[in-house]
Amino acid sequence: MHQRERDQHIQTIWDKGRLGWQKAVGYGRRSLGETAMFRYKAVIGRGLRARTLPAQKTEARVGCSVLNRMIRLGMPLSQRIV
Repeated sequence: MHQRERDQHIQTIWDKGRLGWQKAVGYGRRSLGETAMFRYKAVIGRGLRARTLPAQKTEARVGCSVLNRMIRLGMPLSQRIV
């Protein structure tokens, strides 16, 4: 990140607050992506075992399918209270 970009982020935080800045830059999407990768690596493993790219893609799809099924079984339904 360049100094000018950093300064713009800091100014946005001053203007809109931390949560406003997070919304403006899409920080929540990044956080969700990082959380998803952490879950995948914790449950499935850090590396792929397949050698070829097509087999690696299949392995990753199967891993995602397993993880999604586990999440559906164990995640509570929640609603935001305003």
